[in-house]
Amino acid sequence: MRSPKRPRLRFLAVSAACTVAATTLAACGSDGPGGGSDSLEVWVYQDGSTTIQQDFVDQFNETSDIKINLTEIPGDNYQDRMRTAMGSPNAPDIFFNWGGGSIADFVEEDMLIDLTDTLAEDPEFGDAFLPTILDAGAIDGRYYGVPMRGVQPVILFYNETLFDEAGVTPPTTLDELFTLVDTFAERDITPAVLAGGDPWTELMWLEYLLDRQGGSELFDRIRNGDTSAWGDPAVLAAAEHAVHLVDAGAFGNNFRSVSYTTDGASTFFAQGEAAMHLMGSWEFSNQLSNQPEFAENDLAWATFPAVEGGTGDPAALVGNPTNYWSVNSRVEGEKWDAAVEFLKLHASEEYASALVGNGDIPTTADVEELLDDAPAPEYARFQYEMVRDAPSFTLSWDQALTADQATPMLDNIEKLFSGQLDAEQFVEAMQNL
Repeated sequence: MRSPKRPRLRFLAVSAACTVAATTLAACGSDGPGGGSDSLEVWVYQDGSTTIQQDFVDQFNETSDIKINLTEIPGDNYQDRMRTAMGSPNAPDIFFNWGGGSIADFVEEDMLIDLTDTLAEDPEFGDAFLPTILDAGAIDGRYYGVPMRGVQPVILFYNETLFDEAGVTPPTTLDELFTLVDTFAERDITPAVLAGGDPWTELMWLEYLLDRQGGSELFDRIRNGDTSAWGDPAVLAAAEHAVHLVDAGAFGNNFRSVSYTTDGASTFFAQGEAAMHLMGSWEFSNQLSNQPEFAENDLAWATFPAVEGGTGDPAALVGNPTNYWSVNSRVEGEKWDAAVEFLKLHASEEYASALVGNGDIPTTADVEELLDDAPAPEYARFQYEMVRDAPSFTLSWDQALTADQATPMLDNIEKLFSGQLDAEQFVEAMQNL
């Protein structure tokens, strides 16, 4: 996202920020937040949905005296550049993020505007969004972001043509998943493509395995600071399941060299080289944009299977509730007024319709009536209903945890999937974060 779900990086020093911003982000201008009176610098994660943001920037610029300059940052560089630039004179005025832990450092340093009162003072604006989605991106009950994309649960995508040719159906249990691994391996098809070059894709497997094994309450404990929860037997069991999938050949032999941010995994999947792909819901939009024939004729979807003996609800979800726009605290005066008007565009039915047309499910209320206009109404309804009916929606671990925990966690997950740590060593390493 090209995934909007990215691993988080450590907060870099301002001195480095100024150097990087000056040399690699010159296109963002030199005025910085609040520095110029005639423009707002807006950064967005570059992917298949960026055209929608550009369309609405163009629409905004037609009537506003304060113009918006939209800078698209490639997915594999977005987090690094964003975290580097914040606090420097070249920081964006408004920027794309994941809410929650992804912006906690900035909130602590008073780098963001608290939007809580702005939303409350205009009910038409604040009430336009699902409360659970606003809450998911909040920090200590305060809102520092406005939803700007669709909901993003992690979904088990599969190639329906390959499944039909093999005479099989999507797995409903982990045992059935292992059976499918053998079935497709015998047919010289990678059972499930995995972009091991980007360890956050491995995280998705472990998130679901733990959720199905021990329930969503277990990670809630971890997120709330109970590091002893990493020692729960369910964590060990989930790690063992992950190792067994690797050893069984579920991801092939070369998954460590596959990347997602360069579209390698998605292309491999679309070319019929893999039968399944566990990925965020944005995968549909990517395929629709880049491999439309595959998206229309072969792409299908299912929920992640249950784990036999686990206590987790098989209807529970993991992923990103959505993405958010946040505003730099240096924005003020006429630029702040313009920023608010820009944010309000994202509460409109017109914007929701554009997201639906791109295969996304908006976070605004009363969206169900728009789903028949989606490129694949069946997929839209599937995604909407799974989010609506989910008993829990766990935010991606690397976004829910602070950066000082998320980075070593991703390192440990990468070592688990590569065989550098066994399941017991992984649990020990996580307890020692």
